Amino acid sequence: MSAAALGTLYLVPAPLDFGCASQAPLSDALPAGTLQQAAQITHWVCENAKSCRAYLKRIDALHPLAAPLQAQQIAELPREVHKKGDHGSQGQARLDARSLLAPLLAGHDMGLVSEAGMPAVADPGSSVVRAAHDLGARVVPLVGPVSLLLALAASGLNGQNFAFVGYLPQDGAERAQRIRALEALALKTGQTQLFIETPYRNAALWQALLHTLQPGTRLAVAAGLTLASAQVHSRSVRDWQGHAVPADKHTPAVWALGQ
Repeated sequence: MSAAALGTLYLVPAPLDFGCASQAPLSDALPAGTLQQAAQITHWVCENAKSCRAYLKRIDALHPLAAPLQAQQIAELPREVHKKGDHGSQGQARLDARSLLAPLLAGHDMGLVSEAGMPAVADPGSSVVRAAHDLGARVVPLVGPVSLLLALAASGLNGQNFAFVGYLPQDGAERAQRIRALEALALKTGQTQLFIETPYRNAALWQALLHTLQPGTRLAVAAGLTLASAQVHSRSVRDWQGHAVPADKHTPAVWALGQ
């Protein structure tokens, strides 16, 4: 089938306030062009249908949807993808997402959306993008907030050489070992190491970082990005000693360490 006969897969970024106590005005977090395009889409692939509908309701308040909320066709990624990823890592089989893209074959445009930020970046969705390419469909990423890049830009750490390493281990000994390995890599190569954590474990991660990292290593934390309450701090571990946890148990944060 020719690409002209297929629909387009749009990667639709979402605001970064998912799960937060307050929400930023949608028009402050995303460009009008992104919201207008999203309003025209009626077929979706998402992490969670409930949060997808809540996002579409916010869009509808600014740009009327092409179809009523109840008529939107919304498919969820399999639950195992949320925990294990959808790109075949750690011995897992890659998800074949072509079945989720049947509307593309019928000529419908589709939207891929995660619960916060850019889908397929620090979130599931890469299998859907890969399947769209394999089908020969056009893939268009729309402009919107990406927490990793916002945090990196505001950290003062090396933005020319960096890596996102996902979540650190929950086990205390394994986590300390991983922190030491990331620190050694950062100090040897100058590569900034970015990672995230489930908000309710922010305090545990904070304590592990302060107890494990060398005093001269720089540690940055960006919490509540794009919200009025957003905070970004970057200090040496030595200068962090005695400070309270810079991200509470309800606020998503991006952590970074380096030189």
